[in-house]
Amino acid sequence: MEKIDLHIHSTLSDGVLTPKEIIDEAVKNGVSVIAIADHDNIDAYTDEFYNYAKENGIQIINAVEISTKTEKAGIHVLGYNFNIENAFLKEKLNVLKNVRHEYLNNVAKKLKELNYFLEIKELEKIEAVTKAHIALNVINHPKNTDLLLQQFGHIPNKGEFIETIMNEGCPAYVKKNTITPQEASKIIKEAGGKVVLAHPVAYEYEDNLNEEAIANLVTEMKADGIEAYYIYVDRNNNKIDEIKKWKNFADQNNLLVTIGSDFHNEDGIRPQIGLINERLNLNDEDVNNIIEDILKE
Repeated sequence: MEKIDLHIHSTLSDGVLTPKEIIDEAVKNGVSVIAIADHDNIDAYTDEFYNYAKENGIQIINAVEISTKTEKAGIHVLGYNFNIENAFLKEKLNVLKNVRHEYLNNVAKKLKELNYFLEIKELEKIEAVTKAHIALNVINHPKNTDLLLQQFGHIPNKGEFIETIMNEGCPAYVKKNTITPQEASKIIKEAGGKVVLAHPVAYEYEDNLNEEAIANLVTEMKADGIEAYYIYVDRNNNKIDEIKKWKNFADQNNLLVTIGSDFHNEDGIRPQIGLINERLNLNDEDVNNIIEDILKE
């Protein structure tokens, strides 16, 4: 069966592999179609990257993951198969990149007030800096070891640190100037792309959004699809497979479905590129339909 993965993060976002290394990993894993969906940027899509993919027999579908906010939750919106030269898209993504650095400086002040050390100059070098970058910088800093052990009883992973220290209602919470899912959808559609709600299963477990709320969300943002083939891993590293539920949801709401590992790094728990470490009830026809739906004009 042909393997595809339409949600991978590179070093240009908060992943650990460069775009070319992602190609190498895809080849190793027998994955033939990939999309790098970095946060709020499309910097991976260079001529060099496309040429390297072609040399290695990998089909590329361009993608982006835009961070947005509603009254109830932070929502990630995936865009696919858009014109990467679209001026409106480039302008809006550049604004979002600048917002990330404003957020970095504001949250750094709060973390320092909580007696955490972080290497702000190193973080400022990252164009699309994320909460994950900041959290990893804190938990990996040797000067924070005693404080982390005191507060958590162990060294937390990045997700646990974010949910306990940085998210809304937490001591280092900073409201980030952001856009709505509807605005993100408009950016993607203006560039001729398909709009997909990323990992709906995550909003169910992290933000208590039920199916009705998610149905309203996809309607309001005029989404073309949802990321139904997705394995969710909670803060305690429990894997949750609700693919069947979200496939049914897509069918009931006339939405296309996509598949993504949301790969950042190989940790022995989360899905690898191509979800090769997961059991998926997926056949060649399903894979072809996913690709055709995303590429359809």
